[in-house]
Amino acid sequence: MPEQATATMTDAAKQRIFAMLDRDGDGAVSRSEYLARVDRAAAAAGRGTDDPVVHAARAAHEAVFADMDADHDGRVTFEEYRTWAGHDAFERSCRPALGSLFDVADHDADGRLTRKEFTRLRMASGNTEADAGQAFDDLDSDGDGLIERDDYLAGIHDYVTTGSSPMEAAYRTLPNP
Repeated sequence: MPEQATATMTDAAKQRIFAMLDRDGDGAVSRSEYLARVDRAAAAAGRGTDDPVVHAARAAHEAVFADMDADHDGRVTFEEYRTWAGHDAFERSCRPALGSLFDVADHDADGRLTRKEFTRLRMASGNTEADAGQAFDDLDSDGDGLIERDDYLAGIHDYVTTGSSPMEAAYRTLPNP
């Protein structure tokens, strides 16, 4: 029974993340819809499209989309996403892409986000300010007011693979299309 509960939690996590990626709610994530994540994060962080960190993030997201789009039709359905998502996909392509978004938000490039940087990044992903704040508090286990890059990525990994993590609050609400 515990195995089945974990599988259900993981599927629920995948559904929540897919819904956040499918910004227009049409049941598929288009390439432009997916790459817009980078644009939203860059705008929230006050970075221009010509910024090298933004270029790196766009390249990392291009690789993720190509990896997710199993039939190469320019759209990722939930079934494609469900099949693709998990530990291996996270390590292969999500970790670099999500790390690149972290880097876009990390203005001083110290590998840590302040509450303000974190909240801007998460709100660009569709979180409410309250859910972003709760996720920040849950991730800031040492109470220093900073989120380390590795902790951020581990939190997302745990949510995707187990359905439970300090990042859970970041996936409570759906974005407004």
